[in-house]
Amino acid sequence: MSKDTTTAPRYWTQPRYWPTYLAITAMRASAWLPWRCKLALGRLIGLAAWRFAGRRRHITETNIRLCFPELDQAAQARLVKQSFLANGIGIFETATGWCRDPEHLRHRVTFKGQEHMARVQAEGKGALIIGIHFSTLDLGGALHSLFFPADVVYRPHDNPVFERFMTRARNGIFGTAIDRHDLRGVVRRIKAGHHVWYSPDQDFGRDASVFAPFFGVEAASIKLTAKIAKMTGAPVMPLIFHRNPDNRTYSLEYLPALDNFPSGDEVADAARINAVIEAAIRRHPEQYLWMHRRFKTRPRGEAKIY
Repeated sequence: MSKDTTTAPRYWTQPRYWPTYLAITAMRASAWLPWRCKLALGRLIGLAAWRFAGRRRHITETNIRLCFPELDQAAQARLVKQSFLANGIGIFETATGWCRDPEHLRHRVTFKGQEHMARVQAEGKGALIIGIHFSTLDLGGALHSLFFPADVVYRPHDNPVFERFMTRARNGIFGTAIDRHDLRGVVRRIKAGHHVWYSPDQDFGRDASVFAPFFGVEAASIKLTAKIAKMTGAPVMPLIFHRNPDNRTYSLEYLPALDNFPSGDEVADAARINAVIEAAIRRHPEQYLWMHRRFKTRPRGEAKIY
């Protein structure tokens, strides 16, 4: 019996999705632009967002003020602006990662610490890779695929057209894109010997979290990292990636697997993950996604930050 397609969604016929199709077309085209054009246009978009996206700028200013109290106001303001510029460039890095064969960037990549993952592979184990929400996130995943295979945990997009485009792109980079709510899927893949890329540096609410310090501020920090490690026995592998100061090359680095993790203390384990992430961010703080409301959920009785 042939499959009935009469009820299949035809999003291209719905005008509200036409801007999404246009944006996807623009992303695909921009992935083929010369490198200097990508940098220039990215900075331009970042500068426009810095000037006109008042809500996001307020969030970024608040985060940077809290996380870098040692900087004076002028230095904090510079970091805010640099962050917007870096994330503007990140739009074109994401387009490149999703729409181009990463092989064409191999000459731009330096990858340190490969021996740590090679050791895990030699033992036939699956690993939990700790990623970070840098502006280079998706391009970093594409570059990582040149050296090691991995699955990825992600948040589905609310727009079904963009969700389909994004998932297909990520499935081309990674082995499998796993919905962040699919804990069983994550555990199953790791137990089968796959490496799963997972980014635990966002606020997922009180129920999923414990409070642990992040840049010296109590932050809702998800418990799932330790839970997955306990359920699978997988080594937890921090991965650092960033664009180099020359704006033409990239660095990836595996750190050794965390020892004695999980410890059984949820707060201590969350604080340890936060410390690893914080140390990575401090290398290139302008490339982090400071526009995210990292401190949205507060301990009971505390006032809202944003």
